[in-house]
Amino acid sequence: MIDVGVNLTNKRFDKDRTELITRAKKIGVEQLLITGTSVNESKQALTLCQNYQQQFPDTLYATAGVHPHDADGVSSDYLTQLTQLAKHSHIKAIGECGLDFNRNFSAPTQQIKVFKEQIELAAQLNMPLFLHQRDAFESWFNELRPFIGNIPAMVAHCFTGSQHELEQCIEADMYIGITGWLCDERRGKALQEIVNLIPFERLLIETDAPYLTPRTIRPKPKSSRNEPSYLPYIVETIASITNLDPNEIACQTSINARRVFNLPSNISI
Repeated sequence: MIDVGVNLTNKRFDKDRTELITRAKKIGVEQLLITGTSVNESKQALTLCQNYQQQFPDTLYATAGVHPHDADGVSSDYLTQLTQLAKHSHIKAIGECGLDFNRNFSAPTQQIKVFKEQIELAAQLNMPLFLHQRDAFESWFNELRPFIGNIPAMVAHCFTGSQHELEQCIEADMYIGITGWLCDERRGKALQEIVNLIPFERLLIETDAPYLTPRTIRPKPKSSRNEPSYLPYIVETIASITNLDPNEIACQTSINARRVFNLPSNISI
């Protein structure tokens, strides 16, 4: 299995980050993609990849980008800094970038500006996009539409949208990231009804740790903190809905992740 979305720079992992990676490896999570949400977080993500390379070879990779929540705070040279980060072999995509009109922690006009600039950067660098969207689908998709086919891959990270939105993403050849949201009997019902529409070759799995802990974990963990070792619970929920074999899901989503992010494949799944 490959967890394509882990916020491993989060302070909630500071006390046991090494043990967390070890736990994930032991249950079959072979590689982790650390999410970069700002220039500073992206730099921290790269540093983690480099620092753990000897202890966990070919395990940690990262994205570099600016989340819409952080759009208001970008520096005048943030694109130059992202470009420099993207030169490192551990950086595999531009993002997490996109639009979030649910909370508007940054002004919508600034969100759109920063998002568009990162789309253009991904096109220039010929790198995948790791995408965020909440309550902004039409504007988000309109910005992406001109670049469909001109960017190696687009990943709809933590997809929670409607069937119509899913169909538009699939038609645009996007990859769809499924998180523990699917395991939520309260919020995840709509997603449970459409997850079987995702083509197998477009499916990706991610924890978005430390957020979105699967509610299907039994016994319920003492901590609310999600972690990569919980990725099998997402696989199991997908399997229960689609009637696919969990091992096939683990295998195919790993193949998909390696294709999207150009990850080394000379390790067992």
